[in-house]
Amino acid sequence: MSNAVIELTPNALRVLQRRYLKKGENGELLETPEEMFRRVAHAIAQAERLYNPAAPVEEWEETFYELMTALEFLPNSPTLMNAGRELGQLSACFVLPVGDSMDSIFEAVKNTALIHKSGGGTGFSFSRVRPKNDLVLSTKGVSSGPLSFMSVFDAATETIKQGGTRRGANMGIMRVDHPDILDFITAKQDDAKLNNFNISVAVTDSFMRAVEHDEEYALVNPRSGEVVKKLNARKVFKTMVTLAWKNGDPGIVFIDRINADNPTPQLGDIESTNPCGEQPLLPYESCNLGSINLSRVAEEGHVDYGRLGRIVKTAVRFLDDVIDVNRYPLPEIEQMTKGNRKIGLGVMGFADLLLRLGVPYDSDEACTIAGELMTFIHQEARAASEELAAERGVFPNFEGSIYDRPDMPRVRNATTTTIAPTGTISIIAGCSSGIEPLFALSYVRANVLDDERMVEVDPYFEQVAKERGFHSPELMARIAEQGTVRGLDEVPVDVQTTFATAHDITPEWHVKLQSAFQSHTDNAVSKTVNFANSATSDDVEKVYLLAYKSGCKGVTIYRDGSREEQVLNVGQSLKKKDPGHGIATTRPSRPRLLTGQTERMETGCGHLFIIMNEDEYGPREVFANMGKAGGCASSNTEALGRLISLALKKGAEPSEVVEHLKGIRCHVPYGIGPNATLSCADAIGKAIERRWVTGAAAAAHGTPEPQLSLVEVAQGACPDCGGVIEHEGGCVVCRLCGFSKCG
Repeated sequence: MSNAVIELTPNALRVLQRRYLKKGENGELLETPEEMFRRVAHAIAQAERLYNPAAPVEEWEETFYELMTALEFLPNSPTLMNAGRELGQLSACFVLPVGDSMDSIFEAVKNTALIHKSGGGTGFSFSRVRPKNDLVLSTKGVSSGPLSFMSVFDAATETIKQGGTRRGANMGIMRVDHPDILDFITAKQDDAKLNNFNISVAVTDSFMRAVEHDEEYALVNPRSGEVVKKLNARKVFKTMVTLAWKNGDPGIVFIDRINADNPTPQLGDIESTNPCGEQPLLPYESCNLGSINLSRVAEEGHVDYGRLGRIVKTAVRFLDDVIDVNRYPLPEIEQMTKGNRKIGLGVMGFADLLLRLGVPYDSDEACTIAGELMTFIHQEARAASEELAAERGVFPNFEGSIYDRPDMPRVRNATTTTIAPTGTISIIAGCSSGIEPLFALSYVRANVLDDERMVEVDPYFEQVAKERGFHSPELMARIAEQGTVRGLDEVPVDVQTTFATAHDITPEWHVKLQSAFQSHTDNAVSKTVNFANSATSDDVEKVYLLAYKSGCKGVTIYRDGSREEQVLNVGQSLKKKDPGHGIATTRPSRPRLLTGQTERMETGCGHLFIIMNEDEYGPREVFANMGKAGGCASSNTEALGRLISLALKKGAEPSEVVEHLKGIRCHVPYGIGPNATLSCADAIGKAIERRWVTGAAAAAHGTPEPQLSLVEVAQGACPDCGGVIEHEGGCVVCRLCGFSKCG
């Protein structure tokens, strides 16, 4: 057996060590990356014996090992984490039914806890739950409605840390014709609510026609089937758009289009998706995902389709084997998953591929390449599934499926292709995420894990810059601060055009690329459409309509900085004291970008990251986040930050704030002596003191203070390490430490 050394980047190694490799009781590493891949390959290959006792299991193990260690293909995170280990749960995503009864709802809550504990994410449709104030015959009372029960799911998720490595993520979906739809649309207007949910509205074709013609549509009580009210479709649609513009939620899924591609309609309608929206699933269904690293098939000026075909064929067999060796959290899930045998083979590194081909992301040529690539992958995956069917039999629910016709192939898997977000596995593979453009070509890393700051440059861009003679450390730092090469005179025009980043690309091009992939994908495509902070709600509306008209199955948007601003709830009238009269005068409106410092403090509750920003008038705002979000400690520190910011707004001096915070004790102090932190409040007070009270003297002596880059300020900071958070694929990910909102 080979044990080739893997070409891992320092970042990939860091993420593997933090989140994937086996550890002992004291956190010591018990395996190397090579041993992790060997563990996974060995575990998955055991499925071969189920179909042939004389199968060459060792040969398949070696084939799977080489596929992964060459970084040509990687399965979803739970497979890497859990294959060959006691937990053994290998699926990333599940959908659970939520019926219109207390028994059904709390059974779903219990099952959610079991799934999250095993490392999976969950999707739900709340469309079957009767609306608020509806009659409950058994108690002669009234229903509290689906939104109240969503809060129960959210709280349950908050308490469970999945498998020690992944935090739970949920998708909540409601049909647009549910009587509580307006409450659902505005449910995340307060960003302190439903933090463990992405939410999406299930939009019907009839609703979209009503939007187009400015007509009313009916709201239907799911309990009785009766029409209870009519609303103007265009007004509801604009409400969705406005809320998405404000903070990214809700997304929309085109539910009729999803069900038009439902491969097993005899089993029922699809009502929900996984947390990032790319995997529509029936109740109790799960899906096993994996992604091909397209940067590995990029040759000079062309795609190596021979190599790509070999990767696809092996990856399909790998994912089919995963279904059989998986340990499912519920018997109902095992039955449904093995009945349909859905797999989701997708891609990552698409932006890297385009760069190596010299093709701009925002171009018709890129859309053509996307279509050709996904057509090939889909055809090869379907052919591989046909071969497996001939060898092992069709999926058990084949009869009555869309394939149960003379003109359709006999396949092993009800679906074979999905474009999923690949935040952490793309870090391991050393490539760009999913089908997203590059987030940035150069970063200033404010790494509070190591108290270091350094400029990191995309390797291929750095290579081109050196070959073309325009590389310099100063230019790389400028690019990191600006976030783009466009408009920089030192960079050749053709390089500016080709090396587009997420914020260089107009929202329309994001949708066009999503549509090009969707046309040749069984399931759906997870992608984030990025907007500049200055975008209007009308801009968002155009993208929603374009996504519908161009054949997408859903769309998720994120306007740069929107969620951060809402969380922080920054007002418009921060004040300073007039030095002549001591009277607080109104400051100008908060600028979009502020400079500041992030300090990590150790507390009895864990890492506490304290961000202290100022403008030209002095201290302006304080934000405090626990390293692991959630719970009372996290909410209390967030509340403290808001109150401190309010105090500064009203003219309080930092020294006054420090005086009231320092010395507060709690039952879990950290450390001893003068460097001890007595509580989270005490830690915040000491950080403010160093920054704005005693820190003034240090600054006078020329001691440099680390500041957040423009990209960091715009995007927000990672709750684990304080690094840059990227919004991509309907998810958020930190490429420094591997933190991911959706696992």
